[in-house]
Amino acid sequence: MTPHVTVGMDESPESLAAALWAAGEASLLDVPLHLIHVEEWPVTAEVPVLSAESLVERYETLLRATADRVRDDRPGLDVTTEMARGRAPAELTAAANEAEVTVLGSRGLGGVVGFLIGSVSLAVVGRARRPVVLVRSGSASSGAGSGNAGSGDAGSGIVLGVDIEQPCDPLLAFAFGEAARRDEELRIVHSWSPSPAYGYTAILDPGVGSGLGRKATEGLAEMARPWRSKFPAVRVTEQAVVGPAAAALVDASRSAGLLVVGRRSRRSPVGPHLGHVAHAVIHHSPAPVAVVPFE
Repeated sequence: MTPHVTVGMDESPESLAAALWAAGEASLLDVPLHLIHVEEWPVTAEVPVLSAESLVERYETLLRATADRVRDDRPGLDVTTEMARGRAPAELTAAANEAEVTVLGSRGLGGVVGFLIGSVSLAVVGRARRPVVLVRSGSASSGAGSGNAGSGDAGSGIVLGVDIEQPCDPLLAFAFGEAARRDEELRIVHSWSPSPAYGYTAILDPGVGSGLGRKATEGLAEMARPWRSKFPAVRVTEQAVVGPAAAALVDASRSAGLLVVGRRSRRSPVGPHLGHVAHAVIHHSPAPVAVVPFE
């Protein structure tokens, strides 16, 4: 299938923001943009057939209007639309598995509350085999690849959260690729905490804590080294910080244009699985969040 960027569409402001952000991403990747709306099917008995038909017409109009808006903003970008029928989580996940990147809107209720992510978006993020980006309505009104895009307080640069104890090449490849295409700085953040066994020892001997911090810093540098070689033009800073990873990443995201985190690809008997760090940043990051699956 031809490489492309997919956007899941509805009538929300967040959905339009997602489409505009995705248009920038498609331009950076030099691939078409695909807008899709999933009409839940079969229509329940409570919904009259005529009402169902009018809803289809309404969403077809939405797709056409969004496509026209994107083409006006980015002349030359190839934009396609699709009305799909079925269960939205399954249809969007299937579409995401065929795309380079899938972009969905996430409703934000302010900086304190953060994202209010719907069950559909959560299902897609938890199941998709390709990267999924969640965009809030105020964070990327001009789309990716346009510098400090969006509202006046939008950030710039990319923040990547990693765990040096886990190989995560797909995550590093995505973040370095994004930084290279955007010509923006990449900040790689690894959070660490001494195990409980070190608690009193670290208080009595501060050298123990500094030694653990040095080990974390060296491990982060070792993880980043081959990627620095592959992307020599990317400006990279590395931070090994003490404390909970989610808090550190949310704090770093306040000045970022994109936050990138990973998700372990594994089956869960209770449905979509997100680690606690990914779950926390999805709900609280003011910047768009890219969730990248890896083994």
